[in-house]
Amino acid sequence: MLRGASFPVIAAYNETLVLEALRRTDAGLSRVALSRETALSAQTVSNVSRRLLERGLIREVGRQRTHGPGQPPITLRLDPEGVYAIGVHLDPSVITCVLLDFTGAVVAEEHRVPPDSGDPAATVALTTGAIAALVERLGDAAERITGIGIAAPGPIDAVEGVVVRPRLVPGWSDLHLRDEVREVFDLPVVLAKDVVAAAVAESWRNPAEPGASYAVVYWGTGVGVGLVLDGEVHTGSTQNAGDVGHAIVDPEGPVCVCGRRGCFGEVVRPYRMVVEGLQKGAVPLPDGVVWGPADPSPTLPVETIRELFGALAGAAADGDAVAREVVDHAIRSTALYVTNLVALLDLERVVFGGPSWAPIAGRVLELLPQEIGSTPAEAVAHQVEIVASEVGPDAAAVGAACLLLAQRFSPRSMLREPGR
Repeated sequence: MLRGASFPVIAAYNETLVLEALRRTDAGLSRVALSRETALSAQTVSNVSRRLLERGLIREVGRQRTHGPGQPPITLRLDPEGVYAIGVHLDPSVITCVLLDFTGAVVAEEHRVPPDSGDPAATVALTTGAIAALVERLGDAAERITGIGIAAPGPIDAVEGVVVRPRLVPGWSDLHLRDEVREVFDLPVVLAKDVVAAAVAESWRNPAEPGASYAVVYWGTGVGVGLVLDGEVHTGSTQNAGDVGHAIVDPEGPVCVCGRRGCFGEVVRPYRMVVEGLQKGAVPLPDGVVWGPADPSPTLPVETIRELFGALAGAAADGDAVAREVVDHAIRSTALYVTNLVALLDLERVVFGGPSWAPIAGRVLELLPQEIGSTPAEAVAHQVEIVASEVGPDAAAVGAACLLLAQRFSPRSMLREPGR
């Protein structure tokens, strides 16, 4: 339904247009260039820029060099210290909190190791403690924090702010995370699915590609896929898009919790690779860990999984045949899924990242393009770019913070009807 707009709404929308244009360039823009970029009149740009300067959201950074007569125009840029946002990512292996400035740059971060038990009270306490540490670092500037974004494994209830029933952390089921955090900090808090947040981070950090379509394969404790389609992050009808774990990629693979064999999420998750590596002798059993090879799903501490996954990936990178067999099987399974996804959605690029990405990055970037390139042309009719995320392993936390910046300062958010 189309709605009328009052003058304050129009003025606020024009402000977001100017801020968005400045966000899309590192060099900054003059008022004349802003008028051209936004299709706003020179007078409107002048008025908007004056208000934004008064509020400390933009700053003047000198005059541009010109060869014509007259005084060179003044360059405007976002003021990094004008606004801050905090992003949180809850992964079963690590709690990550980041502080972003107005340009989207990470200026501080905190990490905590969650309890293996998945105890919800302890998890919330660790999370709020990490957030408090970031707030304290800002001192008086903490009043410029626009809010807190939280990325968590799905499914989630984004409306109520609840982590519903994450498969890998049953202890977090029905966790009212948004309200728990909001009670401590009295700030706006939003909850997003982790892979959606990772896609937001990639989109926000690459504003020069307004119409791009690509996938973000996010390797954490599990695996998920975020989507950016025609320049817009795809969230799905309930904001739970990206749950790819039960697409079958290996009919003879390990049994998933759903009862079927060879689900993508089970085959490629670090824990499963570690167990296979232990079974085949690719990595040694750590001291103090008791396990019989006949047990297909041993209980391993989070830190042990991380340590063994790094060792397995390192051995594969060094050419160990058994370790490479384990890792390459997961990569080929990923290639099978990615090939189908690229063909289905006509994607131009696939971005890889997440907390568990770094150990296997080199081997994935070496083998995956070969696997996709060997696919018949009838399946994938164009070249697909396979790249590592420029955002880094904390993409979900960064994206959660970007959600706050986008909600308040993106013109697209102002075009959505309330409640949408």
